[in-house]
Amino acid sequence: MERKIENVKQRASLRAIAAETGVSVATVSRVLNDHVNVAPRTRDLVLQALERRRHETRVRTVYVRCPYVLTDYFGLIVSSIAETLKLHGLRLLLDAGESGRHTDALRGLPAEPGVDAAILILPPEEGDALVALARSGFPFVVVDPRTPPPPDIAAVSAAHSSGARAVADHLIGLGHRDIGVIAGPEEWLAGDARLAGHRAALAKAGVLLTPDRLRHVEPTTAQGRRAAAELLDSAPRPTAIVCFNDKVAVGTLQAARDRGLRVPEDLSVAGFDDIDLAEATDPRLTTVRQPLQEMGSIAVTQLMRVLDGHRPEALHIELATTLVVRESTAAP
Repeated sequence: MERKIENVKQRASLRAIAAETGVSVATVSRVLNDHVNVAPRTRDLVLQALERRRHETRVRTVYVRCPYVLTDYFGLIVSSIAETLKLHGLRLLLDAGESGRHTDALRGLPAEPGVDAAILILPPEEGDALVALARSGFPFVVVDPRTPPPPDIAAVSAAHSSGARAVADHLIGLGHRDIGVIAGPEEWLAGDARLAGHRAALAKAGVLLTPDRLRHVEPTTAQGRRAAAELLDSAPRPTAIVCFNDKVAVGTLQAARDRGLRVPEDLSVAGFDDIDLAEATDPRLTTVRQPLQEMGSIAVTQLMRVLDGHRPEALHIELATTLVVRESTAAP
């Protein structure tokens, strides 16, 4: 068996190897220098200890997959993961960009040379692919899962439902009852959870969210502008629109401006995420802050437990969100 003894010599202490194997320092030295006057069994014992130490001292690599453009949303998560991995002495292998959505990246991970674990951000794969990866024994954690994660897979996300309920409660508290909702994709876990939060708040106030007041869109500014235009062109138009995220909310502000509507005097608009864009609008957006950096750091903490052979303290972690009230919402 090939032994990379020269690399080990630079890192290992002769005394530590001797203490571990129960042989003398001189014997360890003779094995390292390939002397012939060492018993075969003793040589194997020392070589096995050297091999273990070589694996222990190798810097472990974590594959981070984010098949999206690294905007302020995904960029904050990835930056937090990178910084936390560095603190733990782990190496980052980043795979980012939309082209990654169309590759079968997960299938080959267990056999990927030099990759010890993975963090998957909003993975587009179906749950079966995640289950297959878990069954292979390959350690990984999911951040912001797109669909409900299988029960034995570690995942970190924000408390979408309670955050959405908080922003809808805020609008209701201002006096709004005719509220339009621009929700996310129906197949997304976050979209479903946020819509459930909106519905719960409206139902508590005795308001039914009717189909004509609901739109499902991809979470982009352009899609938000289109959906808001449909809602604002209805008669009567809603007095407030609550949006899946801040980008959709920006599109809603554009649609209101296109129609000569003032925000918040004629229309209240609220978003979700609290990315930098939320404070760059005029007026500044009322929104729900997601703990994006905390999501990244906790994902690394969870992964470290798995790498060290422990079960995560909690498989599915939901981090609290915070309502941030700014100038885009007011009484109708």
